[in-house]
Amino acid sequence: MTWRDAPPLTGLRRRRDEPFDRPDERRLRREIEAGTVVRAAPGVFVDGAHWRRLPPMARHAQRVWEASLRVTPGTVFSHHAAAALHGIDTLGDWPARLDVSVEAGAGGRSTGLMRRHTRAMAEAELLPWGDCFVTSPAQTAVDLAASLPFVEGVAAVDQAIWGGRPGGALATVPQLRERAAARRRRGLARIHRALAFARVGAANVRESQSRVLIVELGFPEPEIQHRIRLADGALYVADFFWPRHDHIGEFDGLGKYFAFARETGLTPVQALAAEKDREDALRRLVGGFSRWRTGDLDDPRRLYDILRGAGLPTSRPRPLG
Repeated sequence: MTWRDAPPLTGLRRRRDEPFDRPDERRLRREIEAGTVVRAAPGVFVDGAHWRRLPPMARHAQRVWEASLRVTPGTVFSHHAAAALHGIDTLGDWPARLDVSVEAGAGGRSTGLMRRHTRAMAEAELLPWGDCFVTSPAQTAVDLAASLPFVEGVAAVDQAIWGGRPGGALATVPQLRERAAARRRRGLARIHRALAFARVGAANVRESQSRVLIVELGFPEPEIQHRIRLADGALYVADFFWPRHDHIGEFDGLGKYFAFARETGLTPVQALAAEKDREDALRRLVGGFSRWRTGDLDDPRRLYDILRGAGLPTSRPRPLG
């Protein structure tokens, strides 16, 4: 099940479905100014609290759904627009415009709503989607790897081939290589570099970003999603593990605690305490343990200090500011 199968939200108000009279317009304007209603797309409005609860990828997918009801039949959604529909998360902010692909030489230009990418459409793998098309997961990952910085390209590829996704991976490495082989020269070096670094076990984009930074900072590349049996028999999956150095690394995203709380019925505070207990048990089993957060990835010097301070070796000096 992906957002290509169903939009993240239903029950939105659309101008084309229910024309607003003047009092409605004034009330709507006040609600938007107060934040109780959000304009999800041109002429489409949704409860503000519901909208803010959606993750950024789901909001982008909703905007693609709304656009698909207005665009010319046969429009091809690609890049970030296709990624949102497939559930391929990306690093950084989702773009304000929606990505579409058009035949090279077709003319036209990008607009305030759409960002056009020209290509030889015969080289692209497309899936039918209502009256439109969407690039396949493999094609989408390759397109993103070709156009984004290395770390963001790796994150997109990791997401496409992630083996732990409910329902299984969206694509395989051979499928991505096949899409790369069908491509012309533009972006090929970026694609092959990202494919060489991608791993099927990377569960989220911050883990992918961590792995890229760890290597770029000169530390050995770790194993990911390493299973460790605790003294009480419980099985723990560590985000990162360096077997040669007997060292565990953990990315400490706050979402982890909320997810664990939902799965176990614990409160977030109880989930945090349980995580602390697990960390103490792990520290008794291994020689080293490192934990970092999002801010440490945004400033690589902080991640460098965390890993170096915990005893991991590096071949490079501390990065400058």
